[in-house]
Parts: sequence; C-alpha cells; structure tokens
Amino acid sequence: MDSGNVAWILASSALVCMMIPALALFYGGMVGSRRILNMMMMCFGGASLVAVLWALFGYSMAFGNSVGGLGLIGDITEFPGMGQLLAADEAASIPVALFAAFQLFFACVTTALVAGAAAGRMKFGAWMLFAGIWATVVYFPIAHWVFAFSSADGSVTGGWIASGIKAIDFAGGTAVHMNAGAAALALALVLGKSSGWPKMEHTKPHSRPLVLIGAGLLWVGWFGFNAGSALSAGQSASVVFLNTAVAAAAGLLAWALVERLRRGAATSMGAASGLISALVAITPACGAVSPLGALAIGAIAGAVCSLAIELKFRLGYDDSLDVVGVHLVGGILGTLLIGLFATDAAPNAVNGLFYGGGIELLGVQSLATVTVLAYSFGITWILAKILDKTIGLRINPEDEMRGIDLAAHSELAYLTDEDPVELGSPQR
Repeated sequence: MDSGNVAWILASSALVCMMIPALALFYGGMVGSRRILNMMMMCFGGASLVAVLWALFGYSMAFGNSVGGLGLIGDITEFPGMGQLLAADEAASIPVALFAAFQLFFACVTTALVAGAAAGRMKFGAWMLFAGIWATVVYFPIAHWVFAFSSADGSVTGGWIASGIKAIDFAGGTAVHMNAGAAALALALVLGKSSGWPKMEHTKPHSRPLVLIGAGLLWVGWFGFNAGSALSAGQSASVVFLNTAVAAAAGLLAWALVERLRRGAATSMGAASGLISALVAITPACGAVSPLGALAIGAIAGAVCSLAIELKFRLGYDDSLDVVGVHLVGGILGTLLIGLFATDAAPNAVNGLFYGGGIELLGVQSLATVTVLAYSFGITWILAKILDKTIGLRINPEDEMRGIDLAAHSELAYLTDEDPVELGSPQR
C-alpha cells in the first residue's frame, strides 16, 4: 500500500464528513429561526441512520459483486457488517476499509441533500423512516450502477453505468446530485406546498451569514469529495483539485452577474447558491475537462441554475431550499457538458464533441442521466406516497406556522423573554 495515497484518502474522508455539518449550516441559515434546529437535525439524523445501514448492508449492496452480472445491485450477502474488510489486501493501493469509509460519507451527504425539499413541514420521525428506506432502495442501487467498476480480471462485475456503457461520472453528478434532486422533487410534490406558499414571512432565511459559512465549508469539503475520488495522491487528484477550485469561482461570479443584470443587485444568497451550483456541475466532469472547460461548466451552471430556481414558482412545486434548481439542474448540466468539453488530456482521457470526439459520448452521458432521473424520481414518489398514506408526512398546520422546532424537538434555537421555560413535548 502507498502511504501517501492512504493519507490523502483519510484526509479526503474527513473533508467529505465535514460536508454534513456544513450542509446543516447552509440549509439551517436558509430557513426561519424556528425551523433551524429541525433542518439541522434532518441532516444529522438522516446521515447517521444511513451510516449505520451502510455498515450493515449498504456497502455490500453498492460495491458487492453484481447479482447475476446484470450491473443492477451488489450482492447483499457479500459484506454484511463489513467484517470482511478487517483483513488487509496487500494488492490494493489503499485499504478497502478506508474506501468503504470514504464512500459512506457520500451516502450520508446525498441523503441529507434531499431534506432541503421538506424543510419546515415534514414530521421528523417520518423523515427518518423515509431516509432509511430511500437510501436502501434508491441510493445504494444507483451507487452500484455508477461507482462499482468491474475488476480487470473479470472476477468482479460492477454497475451497468460504470462498467457497461462506461459513462463518465468522476465523483457523483448522477449518483449524488441528480439523484438527490430528483428525489427532492418527488418528495416535494407528495408533501405539498407549505402553508402560505409562496409568500411566507415565517420561512424567510433567518441568517445569511450562516448560509455563507456553510457554503464556504462545503467548498472546502468538496475538494475531498472530488479530488479524493481519484483514490490516489497524484496527477489526477491535482487536476481535479484545480478544476474544482476554478469552476466554483466561475459559478459564484456568473450567478452574481445574472442577479445584477436581472434584479439590480448581487446578493449573498445568490453568491452562495452560485458557488454550490458550480460545484455540483463540476463534480461529474472534474476529471474529464481542462481548467478552461471547468471555468465554462462552472459559469454555465451558475447562470442557468440562477434561472432554474424560479421554475418552482412557474410550475407550482414547493422545493423549499432549491434542491431541484441547484442539484438536479446542476447535476444534469455537469453530466451532459462532459459530452462537449471533455478532453483526452484530462485524467479520464476521452474527447467530447468540442475536441473532435464526436457525439457518442454525449449520447452515453444522456442515457445515464435519463435513467438515474427516472429511477430516482419514480421510486421516491412511490415511497413518499406509501408513507403519506400510512403514517402521514406533514406536521400539524399550527406547528408548521409557529415553527417545527418546538413541536418536533422541544427546543428553540433562539429563546426570547416571551418563550416558555418548559417547552412542549415532541410531536409523535
């Protein structure tokens, strides 16, 4: 094993783990002051549950040998409890246990992303049940499709996207961002609109500084997310690191420019959203493009996503924290633009249309995109419908109006003189 590679993936895993509290801050600042604790608890709670499921059977479903060689799902009986990962594989560049830990946080972050569509109006218990089932039936299978590669000797069969059609997704544009965005849309549609939507004084962002702090920490964590996906400390990780940095900056500037031209001011919320949009878009493409290509993808994502967040008002779905406009749209852009901007000088070593590669790569990327979107949206919608008809998803209208924190967690983030000393009991 290479000690430098091990050290880098250990650090990258910690950076991806940091994205969970960073996302909690980012989302928490975007909701009302009496909804922040619930929003952060949805992030932490969902991520923690998924981590437990990952250890029990999730890693096996995602990275076990493909059942029947079909590339659809890993063998759940191959690594139950992950005890098999305790033995060292001397042929591996990094310990398999470390790879499993690195990928664990991808599953956690993806699940937490979906929570943004349900901010302030979903029962906490219902969310936890939803998160656990969703990770099992949606994330783990799609992770197998996208991240599980067949072995060189053919002894292990990977996912159909990674090893079948060989679509490019360096760090999770399909499995993470499009997946979360499509799921968020389905969940938002089943949940329905918040009380008073879209003109809701009680749900306005209560702390823009928290949003910026969360976005900044997400930017830092994203270097582990993307460059860590090289699984080694070398040229590939370095190129990916550079592409991630410049794309994010371009996205922030592009969103700010569009806001300035359309509304007369560049806002802090827009800057944070532009940064995240570009990071989403560069995630699948970071190993396939040059720095100029990364700048183009980041700028396109920042501009297009700034327009896409208005779709919820035109189409009438309440995506509370713009998971659809940022992660779904940004993930689609990044995945498809690989077909245009990919260059064989980058680590993925394949040419897109603009570099003489023809249209075949764009077709492959499109197939991966459509399939992930259809599966994630369809299964999530069915799951949400079943839970809504059985246990119910929405909190009481009164609790929604006064803020979910007190009802769901018996706590408030910011107490005033008018607030009771003894807080109410949790809603069950």
